[in-house]
Amino acid sequence: MRVGLIAPPWVPVPPVAYGGIERMIDVLARGLQRAGVEVTLFATGDSTCPVPRMYNYEDSSQLRMGHQVAAIDHSLAAYENITDVDIIHDHTNMGPFVSHGQTDIPIVATNHGVFQADTMRRFEAFSKRGIPILAISYDQAAHASKDINISRVIHHGLDTDTIPFGSGGGGYFTCLGRMVPEKGIHKACEIAHKAGIPLKIGAKMRDPHERQYFEEFVEPLLGGDVEYLGELNTKDKMDLLCKSEALLNPIQWAEPFGLVMLEALATGNPVLVPRIGAAPELITDGVTGTLCNNEADFIEAIGQVGELDRGDCRLAAETTFSMDKMVEDHIAFYKSVLRQQGNVIELDEAQAIDLNRQVQLT
Repeated sequence: MRVGLIAPPWVPVPPVAYGGIERMIDVLARGLQRAGVEVTLFATGDSTCPVPRMYNYEDSSQLRMGHQVAAIDHSLAAYENITDVDIIHDHTNMGPFVSHGQTDIPIVATNHGVFQADTMRRFEAFSKRGIPILAISYDQAAHASKDINISRVIHHGLDTDTIPFGSGGGGYFTCLGRMVPEKGIHKACEIAHKAGIPLKIGAKMRDPHERQYFEEFVEPLLGGDVEYLGELNTKDKMDLLCKSEALLNPIQWAEPFGLVMLEALATGNPVLVPRIGAAPELITDGVTGTLCNNEADFIEAIGQVGELDRGDCRLAAETTFSMDKMVEDHIAFYKSVLRQQGNVIELDEAQAIDLNRQVQLT
């Protein structure tokens, strides 16, 4: 089988620092190649994923994230150049639009974000053209409109061979993400102060709105044992997690996945997270972390972290969320699409997560 993968143009594959989508594409590309699939990756020229690569923009750092002209040019170039494959897997929000009339190769698309108004319209349009849509969690899929044909849910996976296991013992908790309100970094600071624990924060902060949020809501809460380390590269992030007691992850939105939770599990960190979004699909309450309903639950969970087995966290990453499982699921999906030539497979609703279990963190 020959597969063409199209990544967004904003961050290299794999990312040097922040970039969950690009990290997942890197794992998928390497895993497919290891499984005997011929992979062509269309990304940016500064990507280093060890598979055959093509690009339109040489340097991702020169692009403004979300700039539509760049997104269109990147996608047009991708469909013009990826010609010698059996199937194209598009991870952008623009590519399936510009693909019309550009190729006869079967296309599948993954939505890596939430199904909100503008995203909904795009993926409804893709579905009308017979493009099968992959969701990254059952919670995300459950929010899609009836006009979006979700063909399958495939969770992300990790190459745990590249992630060290840590025994903890650093005496601090960790919070990782982007410096935006929905990641709940201000809430993590508040919880840490109330629980009396050291907290180390690693977060992307490049854009003006991220700096504004930091200055208004996070910076006033720093000090004492609550420390912002900046945006961490992969090695520094793993070093931090290996000594961390747990990942404090009080997100303020129904996140469609949350790759940082898998990275935490792989290093042995239990995850403390609200019972919203995809979190109940990733974290087994009382085994690999704690699903919290409110701030009091977080504080109680912090005191009980020592009762959780870091080995169980690592095992979940190595089995349920492994690279091999993710690759196996994708290969099966690609084969089903090629067999049916675009006939969409219905989502098994019995597997969906009950959205009534979601709660508002207070």
